Amino acid sequence: MIKTYFDDSKDLFTSLILVLPLFILYQLGVLLTGGVRNGVDFVSDFFWTLASGELLHYLGINLIILIAFGVAIFLLREKGKFDPKLWPVVIGESTLYALCLGSAVLFLMSSLGLDKLLASGVKDFGIFSSFIMSIGAGLYEEIVFRLLLMGGLFWGISKVPKFPKIGAALISVVVSSLIFSAIHYVGNMADPFTLGSFSFRFFAGVILAVIFYVRGFAVAVYTHAIYDIIVMVFR
Repeated sequence: MIKTYFDDSKDLFTSLILVLPLFILYQLGVLLTGGVRNGVDFVSDFFWTLASGELLHYLGINLIILIAFGVAIFLLREKGKFDPKLWPVVIGESTLYALCLGSAVLFLMSSLGLDKLLASGVKDFGIFSSFIMSIGAGLYEEIVFRLLLMGGLFWGISKVPKFPKIGAALISVVVSSLIFSAIHYVGNMADPFTLGSFSFRFFAGVILAVIFYVRGFAVAVYTHAIYDIIVMVFR
């Protein structure tokens, strides 16, 4: 039964359905906060452009997406390929990883003597805005840096003749994690660069990459989102 859960929850199409609640919450949050969103969220801007800046059109686009997901869930459930009971178990598993993520990163940094570089402090955007930004980080940063960048790098490098798979995996994890960390210092909402915060985000990216590879997209998304909620909302 456990093996079945691991296999089902790791399936990419099932993972996309499992993260649907985050997509809905995030889109509603973007509207209610007047446009507060994650830095790598290219989807909301595309939708807004497609809607010609009209709120009703924007809501209509999201409603169409929601209906499409609903139909997909219904059809998959009818065929026995999706079980809604997966969702709370994935949330529980991801919460466990999220609670351990910060400690695991600190352990890695301490092992390398980098923990002395860390400084405390988290930006305060307000509780609701922080909650929405945490959801956006979990959703879009995992799409961009793990699903697309890490997955794309691994696919491309592994196509090189005689290049070892482990080498392709290591390169894709390290490069995607470096870029993941660096992106936090770019743009209007960028953080001031420090070696400590850069290192922390790099190691967090490595751990999330491992979770993505071992447990799939949905678990990585929820782990990331829940961790950010813990840090940004509750601390």
